[in-house]
Amino acid sequence: MKRKLFHRIFSGRWPAYGLLLLLGILLGRVLFHSGGHDNTAGHQHTEAEKVEIWTCSMHPQIRMTEPGKCPICGMDLIPLVPVSAGHADHDAVHLSREAAELANVLTTKVRTGDPAAGEIRLYGRVQLDERLLQSQVSHVSGRIEKLFVNFTGETVAAGQNLAEIYSPELVTAQQELLETAGTRHIQPLLYEASREKLRQLKLTEDQISAIESSGTITSNFVVVSNTSGSVVSRRVSTGDYISRGTVLYDIADLSRVWLILEAYESDLPFINAGQQVKFTVEAVPGTDFSGRVAFVDPLIDPLTRVAGVRVDVNNRSGMLKPGMFTTGILVSEMKEYRDRIVVPKSAVLWTGRRSIVYVKDPVADEPVFSLREVKLGPALKDAFVIIEGLEEGEEIVTRGTFSVDAAAQLEGKPSMMNRTESGGPGEAPGSSDRGGEHDMHAVVLSGGSMSEVKTGLVNQAFARQLTDVMEHYLLLKNALVLDDPAKAGQEAAGLRQALMKVDMNLLTGDDHEKWMDLSRKIAEGLSGLSGSGDMEKQRKGFQFVSDNLYISIKTFGLAGKTVYY
Repeated sequence: MKRKLFHRIFSGRWPAYGLLLLLGILLGRVLFHSGGHDNTAGHQHTEAEKVEIWTCSMHPQIRMTEPGKCPICGMDLIPLVPVSAGHADHDAVHLSREAAELANVLTTKVRTGDPAAGEIRLYGRVQLDERLLQSQVSHVSGRIEKLFVNFTGETVAAGQNLAEIYSPELVTAQQELLETAGTRHIQPLLYEASREKLRQLKLTEDQISAIESSGTITSNFVVVSNTSGSVVSRRVSTGDYISRGTVLYDIADLSRVWLILEAYESDLPFINAGQQVKFTVEAVPGTDFSGRVAFVDPLIDPLTRVAGVRVDVNNRSGMLKPGMFTTGILVSEMKEYRDRIVVPKSAVLWTGRRSIVYVKDPVADEPVFSLREVKLGPALKDAFVIIEGLEEGEEIVTRGTFSVDAAAQLEGKPSMMNRTESGGPGEAPGSSDRGGEHDMHAVVLSGGSMSEVKTGLVNQAFARQLTDVMEHYLLLKNALVLDDPAKAGQEAAGLRQALMKVDMNLLTGDDHEKWMDLSRKIAEGLSGLSGSGDMEKQRKGFQFVSDNLYISIKTFGLAGKTVYY
């Protein structure tokens, strides 16, 4: 019975089914086990690729694999924007379209062409026309008996009496004339010599003849003006003893005056004699004056590094007073810069040593921008001429440049303040934007939050001098807080002295030019502080000083001082 059952089981189709089932189980085990292993590995690989990197917005060198606090400043870490794998330039800044729109980033393709006439803004003051300044002198020695013009600023006319002088020398000369007049037929040479002596004392022929005919000796001599104008200085007083040639008054004709403007070396190639200059003065708001360049100083002042530009101005109205501060605008045609690329000023970021723009990648699907250093030509009203660094047809950021640069800084990529290891053209690797001795930092309070701004490497001696300027600035600020105009004027004078002590020769190149411009603007703001008792005018000048000192500190740094703005 058992043998029959065994025979029936193994002699039918069941063995084949069982064998197939066994093989299927074994094959499935092999296939599914291998696939599961591969899937696990792929999953782990994907997870590794999705690891998020966290960084600090103020210290982009910090890299963390999880959120937390910055070990330097304690700020919350933010996720690092990943670099697109499809773009080869890892130094480029990648923005999403939404981020570019929110940051109001606009781009423009650059073109070559003739730059519009460039405006050069110059500052200076009104001065006397030296050709119309005359000294009124005494031609006899003696004592001042009377002055007919008693104060500076008085207007005189040609032929007007200025002073009366008692002169023993003149009395002696008249006596000689009367004595030789009686013997002129016998000794004509002595007679003629006595008349010539009186002529040398500036007596006219009519006066000499009147003395001879009357026989009366005049003891007092009247000095008359030989020009018309205003008295700019009175040199003598009643009772003074004077000698021949002593200057009594300086009289200037103010119907024409000079406008002396200060031009930097970079402006001189565009300034020529004959160019028209339009200028304004604070004393006459809303009125434009004009004149033409008559002379450009051939020498550069070794201290201020500027050259004087003289403009001849008609002043028959008398509205312009010597000593008035002026702001002039000179228009230059810039013919030598034809067929050059011109970009808006908003497209260029200037660090003090180099100028950069952000160029858009023409083939990228999303906004991708690369930093590019450029060489600037002259500045126009709202644009810069580009000497080198850009090609026609390239697309650059013209609005939102700071936003793109901020994104580059957050990602730790080359930006306005962070250079690549290779440095800029012609510079050694690792060079910084500013040469000097020590790395200075400043802390700036902006928008209610504290942010650290790296101001770069500056000369330590210059930073100490700028720190002294900052100390005087804070004293001026305290005086204005107390509404004390007299104290504010004193502190403004102290700040001006500290500013004058800053040695600009400690800086070179673009840093030197930048400080020249900023220090001039600070001094211009102080001019409205030290000599004014009007608090509103002082605060207006203080705001101008603050703006330019803030730029100075961000550009050059301070020596170990923390500043809040």
